[in-house]
Amino acid sequence: MDQNLTRRHALSTAALAGVGAAVAACSSGTETSARNVSPAGTQAAGGETADGKATDGEAAGEKPAAAGALAKKSDIPVGGGVIVKAEKVVVVQPEAGTFKAYRAICTHEGCPVKRVRDGLIVCPCHNSTFSIADGSPQKGPAKKALAEVHISSEGDTITLA
Repeated sequence: MDQNLTRRHALSTAALAGVGAAVAACSSGTETSARNVSPAGTQAAGGETADGKATDGEAAGEKPAAAGALAKKSDIPVGGGVIVKAEKVVVVQPEAGTFKAYRAICTHEGCPVKRVRDGLIVCPCHNSTFSIADGSPQKGPAKKALAEVHISSEGDTITLA
């Protein structure tokens, strides 16, 4: 009987360790402060590739936005966007010449969104997706739209309004 208790204890301890590792992985702070994502889902300079590996934005030719700026228009692909981690904002271009911004925090459980691909803003916690056109939920447990953030632009620079 002691052997069964030991086996149960070992299995429950292993299960709890797995949960702890998953929580730690979700909360790691290894992402860059702003990332460009193409419509196809491959990450452009300064973020991560489709296989999740980090890229070096400056080595790839990315020029950072001016101080106080969220992003440069030229860095936001049509159908894609950039996540500005420091401001908790995602700036998108749903159609050529139209720029919008939303809070980069999922309305389901408050996780930060991780990427923009195929016209969708993606939250990695429970796979909720939101339309870049209006922030509305498209899939997953999230039921509320991402809050719109007012932005303004001068030349190629997008800033908070």
